[in-house]
Amino acid sequence: MADAWSPEEIMTEQQAVLLIEEQFPKLIPARVELLGEGFDNTVFTVNDDYVFRFPRRSMAVELLRAERRLLPRIAPLLPIAIPEPLFAGSPSGGFPWLFLGYKKVNGQTPSNLTREERLQSVEPLARFLRELHQFPVEQAGLLGVPKDELGRLNLVKRKPKLLANLEKLHKLGLYSKLANIVQFAEGLPEDGSDSTEAALVHGDLHIRNILVDSKGAISGVIDWGDVHIGHPALDLSLVYSFFPSEGRERFFELYGEVSERWKQLAQFKAIYTLVLLLLYGHDLQDENIIRDCQASLSGILEES
Repeated sequence: MADAWSPEEIMTEQQAVLLIEEQFPKLIPARVELLGEGFDNTVFTVNDDYVFRFPRRSMAVELLRAERRLLPRIAPLLPIAIPEPLFAGSPSGGFPWLFLGYKKVNGQTPSNLTREERLQSVEPLARFLRELHQFPVEQAGLLGVPKDELGRLNLVKRKPKLLANLEKLHKLGLYSKLANIVQFAEGLPEDGSDSTEAALVHGDLHIRNILVDSKGAISGVIDWGDVHIGHPALDLSLVYSFFPSEGRERFFELYGEVSERWKQLAQFKAIYTLVLLLLYGHDLQDENIIRDCQASLSGILEES
């Protein structure tokens, strides 16, 4: 069985140059550098000013279309920068799908941040998620944003997958403090009402999809390929995977208080995503991903 990140299409720098120069002559000569390979997209910087994303899987294509319509609408409302699509590429030269180019959002993925550096982003992220989650879901639907069709917080489906991945971590020796995480996951009640809450959500908000500035403060939220109408706890997972325990109470004072069940679901999602990222980092032999995921996992169940 293929891993969740296995691509259907692989885009090289040379292919990207040909497609970009063919369809966007004003970018000639296109200086293209690989920025990263996610589960759904291969990402390149172009001429230092732009970022282009090429789908790796067919399921990502419709989500790019939704991004193209939604992101320009919500960007002015949000207090943290997000990518805005400027270029829409068409299938060509053997590449079968739409691809998008965006103005580059400044910053770098967080790595080795201190607790103090992380805490300075509590207030801006609380304001950001409050605004995002208050965007009318009816308008989002009209812009083509889908509902959650993957059951991202369906614990009947997701909990066994998490426990299986935790067993993989144990066998690979990737994380030594699994007992509390396993106990937490096994003890979560499987409540079918979890899917009834609905808001506009980023849907994949974790430490690899935010950017920070030179002082470690959050400067951008990127990779909106999972944007959908779903449960706010999906995005609140970042509160547990990024902030130390002493920042969480302040976050919820600003965002708005939520139920203990929402907090449990946010913790579950944080663990689920980081475990998957940790396995992904191991597969790529990327020591930065491995180290950062291990550090973030250690703090999720901390109490303030």
